[in-house]
Amino acid sequence: MTIDSETQAVVGVAHPLDPLSRAEISRAVSILKDGPAAAESFRFGSVELREPSKEDLRNGTVPAREADAVLIDRNGGTAYEAIVNLDSGIVTAWTRLATGIQPPFMLDEFDECEVNCKKDPRVIEALAARGLTDLDLVCFEPWSVGWFGEDAEGRRLMRALVFVRQDPDDSPYAHPIENLVVIYDLSSGTVARIEDNESIPVPAASGNYLPKYVGPARTDLKPISITQPEGASFQVTGNHVQWADWSFRVGFTPREGLVLHQLRFRDKDTERPVINRASLAEMVVPYGDPAPVQAKKNAFDSGEYNIGNMANSLTLGCDCLGEIQYFDGITTDSHGNPLTIENAICMHEEDDSILWKHFDFREGTAETRRSRKLVISFIATVANYEYAFYWHLFLDGSIEFLVKATGILSTAAQHPNEKTPYGQALNNDGLYGPIHQHIFNVRMDFEVDGPLNAVYEVDTEIPADNPTYTAFKAVDRLLETEQAAIRKADSSKHRFWKVVNHGSKNLVNEPVAYRLIPTNAITLAADDKAHVSQRAQFARNNLWVTPYDRAERFPAGEYPNQSTGSDGLHKWTQADRNIVDEDLVVWYTFGMHHVVRLEDWPVMPRQNIGFMLEPHGFFNQNPTLNLPASDTASADTGHCSTTAGQ
Repeated sequence: MTIDSETQAVVGVAHPLDPLSRAEISRAVSILKDGPAAAESFRFGSVELREPSKEDLRNGTVPAREADAVLIDRNGGTAYEAIVNLDSGIVTAWTRLATGIQPPFMLDEFDECEVNCKKDPRVIEALAARGLTDLDLVCFEPWSVGWFGEDAEGRRLMRALVFVRQDPDDSPYAHPIENLVVIYDLSSGTVARIEDNESIPVPAASGNYLPKYVGPARTDLKPISITQPEGASFQVTGNHVQWADWSFRVGFTPREGLVLHQLRFRDKDTERPVINRASLAEMVVPYGDPAPVQAKKNAFDSGEYNIGNMANSLTLGCDCLGEIQYFDGITTDSHGNPLTIENAICMHEEDDSILWKHFDFREGTAETRRSRKLVISFIATVANYEYAFYWHLFLDGSIEFLVKATGILSTAAQHPNEKTPYGQALNNDGLYGPIHQHIFNVRMDFEVDGPLNAVYEVDTEIPADNPTYTAFKAVDRLLETEQAAIRKADSSKHRFWKVVNHGSKNLVNEPVAYRLIPTNAITLAADDKAHVSQRAQFARNNLWVTPYDRAERFPAGEYPNQSTGSDGLHKWTQADRNIVDEDLVVWYTFGMHHVVRLEDWPVMPRQNIGFMLEPHGFFNQNPTLNLPASDTASADTGHCSTTAGQ
């Protein structure tokens, strides 16, 4: 079932956190075009819900529906922010951004770059010098230009890497045109310059993965049938979801994609808040190869590309399996027309092995309960890579965020039979995959049993007084200020962090808490002096904690595209604000250190990266004791029995 945004627009939104409908986006754009954005040269980078204040939501106040918009005047390249009151039809704020600030790319700018690069005589000449004259087979892949100490003079730039196909459905990533880069100026709509260095032979070996190239599919795998004869266990009303003891609201933004709001757990008869808002806030993909083309690859896929706009329309049996609930993603094209990404978000249940079990060997009886999880996901294609983002909710109150990375490597070329130490040769024809990282940051506005929380770092230590040499214990350390809470994971100390509410105590008079288990806790491998380190300072540490500020939304700042690194977590936390018993935001950095392997080619098997949040004294005991012993009462179907002997 797909949520009908058009119907919502007719009958009105059900909740202040519901994303803007198509009709609301059209109204916001119309109001702006009738006002300060009347010129034809204006383009719309994004139009999305301006979320109500937390105070209004807590007080039950019904605020005016507002839209946040980011626009660019192509006549001069100036960017603007706007706030539109949809109830009154008034533009309540119109702010010109400083020269040089570049909002994320718009979808049609990618097409524009490729089309116009193929028309430029200098580009055509450079390709011809390499023996490439069929421009229909040449692919220009626009990347962000980053910042490397050079003044862009206010120009909005793209950095196009170049690949070529051998035939129309060939994989271009098998044939990079190394050392040829086109810098495209979106402000003027022309090629700014060409970076043409040493010509390296274009690798010719195929990298195709389509069925017609790899041969017949194997036939020895039998079907797996996933059925829920009585339907799914969740209930969906608009964008509100109730599943088992969990409830939450589904949101969607162009920048973040999937957003979870008001995540709560029903403990007996009490709805207990856990997280007010959670989303992917940023990611950066820096490459470790110092070769001329590769050294400048460091994409901020959220802040530079608006990863939500790149969400796939998901399909049953391929991307999702089971009893599915879909949610559309409503965004806009650059002219302000509403754009629907159908089935952008998928929600379903999955079996999750055992949740708990004990066999009483004295009595010969066993008690086993199976786990299941609710999966809420979206998948985005960013040029060569696919990123699948999953929030998993478990019956015991645990939460997992998981990224599944797949797609195709961003390849490079070297001379045949050479082997660079900065990548993995993928064949003997000169193709290789450079070493790189995928570093993600998730923003979590915690609300553990209420808005006033604190954070502890927990390390396992060996006490000085240890006569048996066997003692070790967990030691809590309160992180009192922002600077104290800039932390790295430490597996040697079995480190984790817990978010507590000092005003809410559990059975043993300890503050209730959730703990963050820092798995996949990598940080930037680049030197601290590197430009990417200055721009992505959030990725130099795993944990950051800040008091809630509505304006502090993204760890690399509001506009990382072509930024110099002057905004973001490292700047905000210089104030060293108090974070004890405050309304807190926890930022966790994690990722994948991608040392490329042969098995990643020609298309990469998915890699899992993520972290867990677990209740830590949040409940007084295991909250799943009331689960039934089996999903079915039929004794002859192979399902477990609570009295089965071993």
